[in-house]
Amino acid sequence: MSSWRTWHRPLVVFSASMAVMAVVGALGLLVDDRVVAGAPIWAKPFKFAVSFVPYTLTLAWMLTLLTRGRRAGWWAGTVVALACLGEMVLITGQVVRGKRSHFNYETPFDAMLYNAMAVTVVVLWAGTLAIAVLLLRSRIADRASAWAVRSGVLIALVGAGVGFLMSQPSAQQRAAGDLDGADVIGAHSVGVPDGGPSMPLTGWSTTGGDLRIPHFIGMHALQALPLFLLALILLAPRTDRLRDPRVRLRLVLVASGAYAAVVALVAWQALRGQPLVHPDGATLTAAALILAATAAGAFAALRPATSLTAADAFDKEPVS
Repeated sequence: MSSWRTWHRPLVVFSASMAVMAVVGALGLLVDDRVVAGAPIWAKPFKFAVSFVPYTLTLAWMLTLLTRGRRAGWWAGTVVALACLGEMVLITGQVVRGKRSHFNYETPFDAMLYNAMAVTVVVLWAGTLAIAVLLLRSRIADRASAWAVRSGVLIALVGAGVGFLMSQPSAQQRAAGDLDGADVIGAHSVGVPDGGPSMPLTGWSTTGGDLRIPHFIGMHALQALPLFLLALILLAPRTDRLRDPRVRLRLVLVASGAYAAVVALVAWQALRGQPLVHPDGATLTAAALILAATAAGAFAALRPATSLTAADAFDKEPVS
């Protein structure tokens, strides 16, 4: 494990600033009773700050794993930090103005700010993609660690990409026509207007689909899969089977597949306009299949190694 002093400095500084911003957002929730689009006005900067802390801190650590392209990685990380900073400045600025930040075309100035925010999102995604490519090309000694990191960053890219779907006009907005004169273009929810009944804390819709769910779950694969591997490593001294690096590799691959399947499932559920808390038969069936496949994969991964398997094929250096 590398010393935190070697972690990407701009990302670490940004992560620390977001920890402070999370406190500011929490205070705003307590003392400011303004509501925008059915949610407390400080909810969005608070949630973004909380989400950015682990996201950027994990990227700062991952960049220490690069064995080639370190300079390119430093610049990519710096671009991500600056893009995140720009997005938070715009979101917080709209809170100060008493305006919604996302999908706001109420005035030319609001539209300009939202379009600038869209640019920061694209830059953030592109910077993360560059880091993912560098990680895929790097020789990480422990194969389980390599695939936990690589799978995490690739699934995070997919989760972040879901955000682009939110920026498109919703079905209701297209049906209403005259998008050129609309005050709001784009939505978090599918099948219902934004601002309706929602889950506590997350604000996810309880009456329709919500694209923020696959967006959130996908992005945080960046932390979930490396943490899963860390748990395996901590349990290894007490569990003989987990001491085998090939077993840990197989379990990481199973976990990565299961995580990707869950992201696909909740995205499919949201796009059908279905609330997370009210799954239909098709969703429950798909969830049961994912659970069964994961259990079978974990059982197979824990068996004693007798011959080379498809999973073991990943236990090789990438060809450069």
